[in-house]
Amino acid sequence: MKRVVLTIAGVVDARGAQIGIQRISEARVRRSFSRILDDNVLCSMATVCPNGRAHINTAYFSFTRNFELYFLSHPDSTHCCNLAANSSMAMAVFSSKQSWAGPDRGLQLFGTCRQARGAQLQRAATSYGERFRKYAMWKSRLELDDPAREYRLYRFVPKHVKVFDEKAFGEAVVRIGIERRTSNK
Repeated sequence: MKRVVLTIAGVVDARGAQIGIQRISEARVRRSFSRILDDNVLCSMATVCPNGRAHINTAYFSFTRNFELYFLSHPDSTHCCNLAANSSMAMAVFSSKQSWAGPDRGLQLFGTCRQARGAQLQRAATSYGERFRKYAMWKSRLELDDPAREYRLYRFVPKHVKVFDEKAFGEAVVRIGIERRTSNK
């Protein structure tokens, strides 16, 4: 079993300069991180094209408490073809209903993404089905020739995250590292 450890890599201001802020605990960051994921269902994903240019896409996502994120997409889409060649991906999660100058919050996640397979596929399907209750019904109603039958679940594993949560941390951006350790329990 994997145990996920969040390590606070720094607390910075809008310019990226380190700032002095009261000690922020892993538990506090974990709560903020989870709350932002819970409260949002859409993300923007950036992948790298073979020519080195950026590509962005929007998708519905689900996640586990171990901070693995899943989305559903067609393997022939530009972003999935990009991932097949280069698993590097960045993701942004935030609410577009926030108002300017209000207490804002969001995540920027950086890591790797691949098509879910084996045990990962089962976790992905469970996570996605629990978050989007209509998923199973939608899938069962697809016609045999519907290209959506070819959709696959993808697993994004962030390694670094920037958490912006003004209610929790003021104007500070908390940078965290995510380490997945094998547990003997």
